[in-house]
Amino acid sequence: MRESDWHRLQGLLDADAGPPLSVLRREFPELAFVFCDAVDMVGSQPFRVTPAADIYLVDGRDHCVAVTPDLAAATGLLIAVRERA
Repeated sequence: MRESDWHRLQGLLDADAGPPLSVLRREFPELAFVFCDAVDMVGSQPFRVTPAADIYLVDGRDHCVAVTPDLAAATGLLIAVRERA
């Protein structure tokens, strides 16, 4: 993922409710997006925390998909949505 893509994504992700999947896919067709519940990622270190979710970078270049801290290696995002109180 390019740094410029990340900066564009940040604006969308930082919104209180977060962006709908359709917007993410339309704006970033080259990236994969996966949503899960934040409870599924307990113990993992997110790349970024937003008002609505924890964001993890995903590297899908090899046979297995893995969470990565490396922005340049990211081929997608895992968005772990937190339950609202």
